[in-house]
Amino acid sequence: MRAAVVTAFDKPLEIQDLPVPEPGPHQVLVRIEASGLCHTDIHAARGDWPVKPAPPFVPGHEGVGIVERVGSAVTGRTVGERVAIPWLGYACGTCAYCVSGRETLCEAQLNTGYALDGGHAEYAVAHAGYVVPVPEGIPPAEAAPLTCAGVTTYKAVKVADVRPAERAAIFGIGGLGHLAQQYAQIFGAETIAVDVTEDKLRLARDLGATHTVNAATGDPVAEINALGGADVAIVLAASPRVLEQAHASLRRGGRLVLVSLPKDNAMRLPVFETVLGGISVIGSIVGTRADLAEVFLLHAAGRTRVCYETRKLEEINQSFEDILSSAVTARLVFEL
Repeated sequence: MRAAVVTAFDKPLEIQDLPVPEPGPHQVLVRIEASGLCHTDIHAARGDWPVKPAPPFVPGHEGVGIVERVGSAVTGRTVGERVAIPWLGYACGTCAYCVSGRETLCEAQLNTGYALDGGHAEYAVAHAGYVVPVPEGIPPAEAAPLTCAGVTTYKAVKVADVRPAERAAIFGIGGLGHLAQQYAQIFGAETIAVDVTEDKLRLARDLGATHTVNAATGDPVAEINALGGADVAIVLAASPRVLEQAHASLRRGGRLVLVSLPKDNAMRLPVFETVLGGISVIGSIVGTRADLAEVFLLHAAGRTRVCYETRKLEEINQSFEDILSSAVTARLVFEL
C-alpha cells in the first residue's frame, strides 16, 4: 500500500510502499477512501508538541473507508460497512473518565496518527470499538473532515453551553471554523466570524454569519465590543494574541473556549478582568464517539455543509505549506 510516512521531524514526509497491515483480534482493516488533513497532522509531523510521536509513523486521524477484514474477536462491525477512524483510536473503557462519558480524557488513550498509524495511507487498522459508522448518503470526502474538524468544533459549542439568541464569536474561520459557526447557529446563536483572510470571511457570510470581522484590517476587540460583546468566544487560531483578543471581546459572564494549541503553550490571562467580569475559561478537546455519531446525523439531515477540496496523497508536503500560509479556505481531503 502507499502511505505518507513521517521519517523524522525535520524532513518532508515520504510516500512509501508498505505492507498492508494485519488486524489484531479486536481490530478491523479499513480500505481508506478519503483522509482529511488536520493542522494536528502538521504538529505531529514536525514534533511541535511536548509529547511527541515516534517516527516512523503514518499521520492522519480523519480516515474514512470500507471495512475489509475483521479480527477474530470483533463483534458489532462487519465487512463492507463504511466507518470513520477518529483521533480517539483507543481508550481503556474502565477508568472514571471513560465510564462517565468523558472518554477523550482517558489517560490511557491512544491517538490515531500519533501513537497509532493513521489514515494517510491506502489501508489502516483500527480498534473496532472506536471506529464510527458513517451513515448512508454521506460521501467519504465529506465524512472525513467531520471526523475531526466537525466533532471537535461540535464539542466546543456543546461545552460552551451556547444558548439561543446568544452572540458567539468564532476566531479562525477555516477547516474547523466554518463548521463551528454552523454548529453555533444550529444551537440558535447569532454568530460573529473573525479571520484575517477575506475569502474565509466571504465563506462565513455564505454560511449565515450575522457579522464578520477582518482582524487584518480592523480591531476585532473593538468591533465585537461595539456590538455589545460576545457571550461565547471559540478560538480555533493557534496564536496567543488571538486567544487574548477573544478574551477581551467577551461581555460579562462570557465563556472563552480554547480549542487551538499554540506551539509556545501560553497566553496572557488578565486576572482582574476574568474575576470581576465573571469570565469562564474552558478547555475543549475532541468529542467522543457519541458526539461524532451526532455530527454525522446532523450532516445526513442536511443541517451542515462541509467545504473542502481534494488532493492526491503525493501532494501532502505542499498541502502542509498551503495550510500554514492560509492558502486553503477550508479543509483539504486526500482521496485514495
